[in-house]
Amino acid sequence: MTTGLGIETDELTLRYGDTVALDALTVRLDPGKIYGLVGRNGSGKTSLLSVLAAFRRPTGGTARVDGEDPFENERLTRQICLIREGGDVFETEKIQTVLNMARALRPYWDDGYAHRLIDRFELPLKRSPGQLSRGQRSALACVLGLASRAPLTIFDESYLGMDPTSRYAFYEELLSDYVAHPRTIILSTHLVEEFGALFEEVVLIDRGRLLLHDDVDAVRARGVSVTGPTAQVEAVTAGLTVLNQRRLGGTSSATVYGQFDDERRQRAERDGLTLEPVPLQDLIVHLTTRSTATQDTGEAP
Repeated sequence: MTTGLGIETDELTLRYGDTVALDALTVRLDPGKIYGLVGRNGSGKTSLLSVLAAFRRPTGGTARVDGEDPFENERLTRQICLIREGGDVFETEKIQTVLNMARALRPYWDDGYAHRLIDRFELPLKRSPGQLSRGQRSALACVLGLASRAPLTIFDESYLGMDPTSRYAFYEELLSDYVAHPRTIILSTHLVEEFGALFEEVVLIDRGRLLLHDDVDAVRARGVSVTGPTAQVEAVTAGLTVLNQRRLGGTSSATVYGQFDDERRQRAERDGLTLEPVPLQDLIVHLTTRSTATQDTGEAP
């Protein structure tokens, strides 16, 4: 069993008529990691995943999976599993039939694991997907993705319909199975705080462009909230990117992004400033808001 497939895009562009979904996007993802793909609605996440899974041919640039173009590449497409919320299954077939079809199409499929997941999510094998609730359909989609054990497994918001208990079960299963069967996993999600504990690296795209790609702990470490007297806050944050600032009288609270080194921290402590980490989801919201504002005004981000 491979430990996953690597991904490289170079100036990857995808257009739908006059709409530019991917705008010269260049990124490299090493094999055998869990990636969080994040961004606002319409940022290009699903478009990127559709190219990687060979659902669409790019308009320009290149996409390589395991060093090859995935489009119309039978060797690769058998190793790539893209799971969307509905699971892309036949509505009228019984769930057992859906599992049988997956077993026939997926070379790394684990039927025993699939049935254990079916039991855990309490899915009725004799029903069809069309007879399931939204939450059950999402659970079925997650079963298909996990049990595929594809070297490149992609979940595109496939868990949105699940309640918190079911999502927690999905997180637990994904992490434990990833440890036992390493592969490349991409999680496209808006539930950043919930999924953040699973990410090894975060990929943030905005308006079809790469805004950020880094180790998730490094990203978290660069986000700091600084609160205290306005003059001292502005002095200690000088030279950093201020994502957001609020003032009340003579007091300010600034969310900054950058290398908040030991010297700055010591100075902040001497000035009596309060330093707090910024939740990953809040940091991403601030980054994308800033990106939108700077693009709209023509300023450098």
